[in-house]
Amino acid sequence: MTETITSRPVRTGTPEAPPALGGLGLFTVLLGAALPLVDFFIVNVALPTIGADLSAGEAVLELVVAGYGVAYAVLLVLGGRLGDLLGRRRLFLGGMAAFGLTSLACGLAPDAWSLVAARVAQGASAAAMLPQVLATIQATTTGPRRAKAMSLYGATAGLSMVAGQILGGVLVAADIAGTGWRSVFLVNVPVVLAGLFLAARAVPETRSARPEPVDVPGTFLLTASILTLLVPLTEGRAAGWPLWTWLSLAAFPFAAAAFYAVERRADRAGRTPLVPPSLFAIVSLRRGLLLIVPFSIGFSGFMFVIAVALQQGAGLGPVAAGLALAPLAVVFFLFSLAGPRLVARYGTRVVPTGAVLQGVGLALMTLAAWRSWPDLGLVELLPGAAVAGAGQALQFPVVLRLVLSEVPAERAGVGSGVMVTTQQSSLALGVATLGTLFLSLTPGMGMRDALVTTLLVQLAGVALTGLLSLRLPRTIA
Repeated sequence: MTETITSRPVRTGTPEAPPALGGLGLFTVLLGAALPLVDFFIVNVALPTIGADLSAGEAVLELVVAGYGVAYAVLLVLGGRLGDLLGRRRLFLGGMAAFGLTSLACGLAPDAWSLVAARVAQGASAAAMLPQVLATIQATTTGPRRAKAMSLYGATAGLSMVAGQILGGVLVAADIAGTGWRSVFLVNVPVVLAGLFLAARAVPETRSARPEPVDVPGTFLLTASILTLLVPLTEGRAAGWPLWTWLSLAAFPFAAAAFYAVERRADRAGRTPLVPPSLFAIVSLRRGLLLIVPFSIGFSGFMFVIAVALQQGAGLGPVAAGLALAPLAVVFFLFSLAGPRLVARYGTRVVPTGAVLQGVGLALMTLAAWRSWPDLGLVELLPGAAVAGAGQALQFPVVLRLVLSEVPAERAGVGSGVMVTTQQSSLALGVATLGTLFLSLTPGMGMRDALVTTLLVQLAGVALTGLLSLRLPRTIA
């Protein structure tokens, strides 16, 4: 059933005035988009220091990463729906304030389990904030302004994931006022305060004119589906793969099938389920999401594995380990700026070109690891990281823009929630799968060969991404 809901601003002034997102408002929502992604990766280079300071074992340290990622992924679609219902600006402000408070709790955590609990709460806060960014852009921009805003969102998201790891290394080494690893969380507090000040003044309020109630059965089954997949994969290796991990993985397909059945029934009955199956009739959204999965798995897996390998294998400090990826971040940013012009001229053909470049860059880094180990650092990784950064910039921002390009404004919250849930679940899955592969191979093969093998597996994922990109629509609406 086709919805007739329209997205409109909460009317506080002239009724006929459409919502408008100015430059300062766009900067503010992009800041809100950067924070959760930075914090997903910022802990990678801080984990050894956290473990030593809090006497935390490997399984607990994995929960510091996984607790945030799983809570974030589970609640993203619900966050998008609540924004449609209660107001996106309101949820953005509430989520950002909660993110600041939970970041403070992470920075002040007295022990490892307190840190895990604070990270779970931080992930939940991020899930309330992030979907409002894309939904607000969709509801307050049109035409070229929307294309530019979406391109900037993609560039911000990609750069944040790399910059988080670099920033984490710098902050840990700087040991500001003796805070050590705690500064990677405490740094969020002043940023959040600035963001709240700007958002209260520059971000317009939007919501659906006839919002649907929260889909409780769908929310429960989506949560069960994500948890039964991600929790055993992230904790299984460190826990020794006990029986509960296999039972959980066996339950995943049944939970996913039940979720799809419930959502399809609600969709056919004319209600708006948490994830409407009819939304996937949009070809650009369906094929774009399919491409996001292997891209995000490979990206997060690579970032986790390279952080561990450079510190524990190559003996680099947190700053050197973080800065080894600086060329990737710089080139990614520069090519992201050129992305809109390239898309305007060549359409989505830039995406398979980007996959080829990323594959070449990853192959160069694999060769550097094989030939130079253990003397692996910025110089050895520079050529490959630069080429890979260019390739990623031609894929990620373009695909994010494509996914939401034809989603109706009335479904902006739902569409953005689905997209970021797919992205975040895949990021968590990348750490769980490629990270587990690398850590499992290391004792028997040695760290160099384990790193090379894992990078080759990721290279296969890049090839899959390139093949999937050939099926994308040639133009972006």
